[in-house]
Amino acid sequence: MNQNYEPLTLCNVKRAIILAYLGKVEIVSKVNGKKINSITSSFDCPSIVRLGYFVKVPYKKIILSRKNVLKRDNHRCQYCGSTNNLTIDHIIPKSRGGEDSWENLVTACIRCNNKKGDRTPEEAGMVLISKPKRPSHITFIKSSAGKVLEDWKPFLYLY
Repeated sequence: MNQNYEPLTLCNVKRAIILAYLGKVEIVSKVNGKKINSITSSFDCPSIVRLGYFVKVPYKKIILSRKNVLKRDNHRCQYCGSTNNLTIDHIIPKSRGGEDSWENLVTACIRCNNKKGDRTPEEAGMVLISKPKRPSHITFIKSSAGKVLEDWKPFLYLY
């Protein structure tokens, strides 16, 4: 985390311990009961670290790509929830002026994409599970982590 408690990125335990040892970060939260041992020392296993100085971070723009749309939608079809044979669907078809944008692209399985065809979801009688929107970098930190620990939730705005 930045000095102002804004999530920046994930780092591994080794890097967090080295940064703490060098005095560059403060350990905000530790993993209960876990220790990292060296020949001469024992360190608590850090879960959250905060930089000791503020780093100005430029706006983190997430690039619109197939991989990132799949990641945003948690690798699930936004029509039926399937995780098999996924592709990208334009909510408003390109033939009707639909553009490549975060708000117009969703993950869809081949079956649902073919069923919808060159129509809007309303015309095809299909309902989106969630409304597509531009993701924030915090969304990608959460998805990169896989499992979100309890003590991370307040900092990732999950409460």
